[in-house]
Amino acid sequence: MKWLRNLGWPLSLIYGGVVYLRNKFYDWGWFSSKAYDIPILCIGNLSTGGSGKTPMVEWFLSQMLPEKRVAVLSRGYRRKSKGFQLADPGSTVAQLGDEPLQIARKYPHATVAVDADRQRGIETLLRETNPELILLDDGFQHRKVLPFRSVLLTAYDELYPLEAYLPVGNLRDHRSQARRADLVVVTKCPEALPLAERDRIRNLLDLKDGQELAFASLGYSDPTDLNGETIPMDRLRSQTLTVVTGIARPEPLLAHLRDLGLHFEHLRFRDHHRFTEAELNRLGKRHPVLTTEKDATRLEGKLPDVWVLPVRHCFQPSDEAVMKGLLSEF
Repeated sequence: MKWLRNLGWPLSLIYGGVVYLRNKFYDWGWFSSKAYDIPILCIGNLSTGGSGKTPMVEWFLSQMLPEKRVAVLSRGYRRKSKGFQLADPGSTVAQLGDEPLQIARKYPHATVAVDADRQRGIETLLRETNPELILLDDGFQHRKVLPFRSVLLTAYDELYPLEAYLPVGNLRDHRSQARRADLVVVTKCPEALPLAERDRIRNLLDLKDGQELAFASLGYSDPTDLNGETIPMDRLRSQTLTVVTGIARPEPLLAHLRDLGLHFEHLRFRDHHRFTEAELNRLGKRHPVLTTEKDATRLEGKLPDVWVLPVRHCFQPSDEAVMKGLLSEF
């Protein structure tokens, strides 16, 4: 498939030029951005996915709730609803999309909403829910909103300076836009990242004065069932699992399962995949199914046994200090 993508180099050059000009139109004031009185923290990336935006939103929520009234505004990718939708206890994946539903269920003290029109979404939240802070999920490209602070994520093995533009690579925005970030977080790093490697990445990113840099690794909690009950490790190791993923980059999860000594067969689907009845029927014969929190929102109630592996970002003390330094501004 890589050779096929490489045939798109002419389109990649055109795409890079188009997103560069679009951003210049905002920089020159030809396109307008709107600021709000309420603090808005934008969390996003320059690529098409797989950098860990949802776990990062959850990390900020874990630090801010319940002391602050925090709202999360997302697009709600691949949902079936239209317009502004506010999460409630009866919300479904069709109404919100998988990631916003996951966030709403894990953090019931947060207000979670979806709207493709971010300005309308923010104004509706301000009018109806009175938050003290809004987390703009996957909002780095939505320049109609001028955030108070922006956090840019880039995966350790897909750093944006080394990536090509769509369709050859995964960049959906111009590399130069990294300068708009107040904090760049390199995600999915090895747990013990040597100082020399940190310095190499810092030099590669070529951050401007005032931009902060932090490094994060992935951490996994014990698998649970859909009721939150932990699955004993001896039970996991006693059988061959079916691991189902519909996420952008499942490789770190699979490496973790191998490290645990689990035996499994991996069934990979594309990111945000909507499972068909035929696929669900096949999966129903292969239980237990082990999957991600995001995928579980699309599988719950449709399979006899679904086990979930929660994931989170983990920080070394120096990196956590950088993260909390940003938090102190809100």
